[in-house]
Amino acid sequence: MDIENMKAFVSVAELKSISAAAIKLNHLQSNMTAKIKKIETHYHQQLFIRNSKGVKLTKEGEKLYHQYKKILFVWEETENIMKKHDEKLRIGTMISVGGTQFSSALNKLYHTYPDLSVTLKTGSTEYIENQVLLGKIDVAYTIGSLNNKKISYQKVGYEELVIIGQGIDQYTRFDDYINGKNVLVLSDKCLYLTLLCHIFENLNIQQGEIIEVGDPESLVQFALMGMGISLVSKRIADRYNIHHYLEVPSPYRYVDLYFITRLNHKFTPIEKQFIELNNSLTTSLKECKVDKKVMLS
Repeated sequence: MDIENMKAFVSVAELKSISAAAIKLNHLQSNMTAKIKKIETHYHQQLFIRNSKGVKLTKEGEKLYHQYKKILFVWEETENIMKKHDEKLRIGTMISVGGTQFSSALNKLYHTYPDLSVTLKTGSTEYIENQVLLGKIDVAYTIGSLNNKKISYQKVGYEELVIIGQGIDQYTRFDDYINGKNVLVLSDKCLYLTLLCHIFENLNIQQGEIIEVGDPESLVQFALMGMGISLVSKRIADRYNIHHYLEVPSPYRYVDLYFITRLNHKFTPIEKQFIELNNSLTTSLKECKVDKKVMLS
């Protein structure tokens, strides 16, 4: 079984669509179908269940998928070592996501590549997208998007948003609580500030002063001290063991999480390994079921 067939199988499994996988790998759909049939014939087993919405893995298909993922990871690692690609990784993310989300993936990469050079930039969505366009970083995760035609966006999940602050309990009413409160934000270009301003305006609620804090930990501490309120992801609230928060009204509750690169960016083996290792960042977000989503346009 060759590597290209393995890549085809994995792409179909992850996208749950033969046609979508064909587009991703720049293959004809008929060729993609033939590759899948070849693999099923090789193992004498049905690996996908076809339906009107696409395809899904059988139990045996799930086993093969995990095996192929391991093989492809080692393949990328081998390609990088033998072809002597530059051992560098230039990545970016939102301040609210932070580099801690990458620590496990980076630790494993450093174990394989002791001389790995890593550039990590954090900032607002606008800042991160500009850094990608300027060639300062190559791959990044952002919350929301600016829909730049020179950037490739891949939606990888959702973030659920909540309001944190002092004195929130089960009886707290959203409108009454946020009325007149100061707003704590990481920066004046933060997507969360834009969303929160929309909430105040659309619900006709008075907004207090905007206070820039600069880092997530201080933002959380200041909010719990009573300096103001902040709109944060539920994941951040969980990270800091905040059990009492306000759910945001449904039209504003979710924002899309994107993986972005420059258009036509060719991934290095190390970048591919990083993306695979870092899937834990988005796995739980993909499973979040939402009815309404908010995107920055």
